[in-house]
Amino acid sequence: MELDFDSVNASLRNVGAQEVVRWALGLGRKTIATTSMGRNAAVMLHLVSEIDKSVPTIWVDTGYNLRDTYIVAERLIRDLGVNIHTYSPLMTSERRNAVMGGIPTVDEQERHQEFTRQVKLEPFALALEDFQPEIWLTGIRREETEHRKSLDIVSTDDRGIIKVAPIFYWSEDDVENYMEQHQLVSCRHYFDPTKVHDGRECGLHTAA
Repeated sequence: MELDFDSVNASLRNVGAQEVVRWALGLGRKTIATTSMGRNAAVMLHLVSEIDKSVPTIWVDTGYNLRDTYIVAERLIRDLGVNIHTYSPLMTSERRNAVMGGIPTVDEQERHQEFTRQVKLEPFALALEDFQPEIWLTGIRREETEHRKSLDIVSTDDRGIIKVAPIFYWSEDDVENYMEQHQLVSCRHYFDPTKVHDGRECGLHTAA
């Protein structure tokens, strides 16, 4: 698919997030959305569900989510009627904890990379194999990490998938206001074992 990314991004920069979703779906290509079921995951779930509930939404459940995450996730799936597809690691978290001695710290670079591969990248690779998407609707925002500052609303990754980020230029206040406006439930207790702290990439957006 040939797109003039500069032109496309210029045309989408001043339209609403729903219009960006409509533009992406209007390309008529195989499309997936993704969710972390994180703190404000409801924003993207709501945006996509308002336009087309049939879009497959991939949730990579690492097996390390907190109870609150699962409660909120089930409520969102039920209330928004999203077409959710959950992918989990091949090995259980308890077995991995026994083998690895718990979650490796980011200072243990090689072990942490292997941990990330097992709990995040491997399940996502299976999802990509199943759905073969050309378009990926993602909730990434520019201000979240240094890597994301190098991207735009529409970008492409090393896998050749076109990533479309409808809320790319939203601030934290924009997100909170949308959540409040649409009375969306928030997962206030969320833990991503592959990121460990804010500002780190989880791996999905930097993997080849």
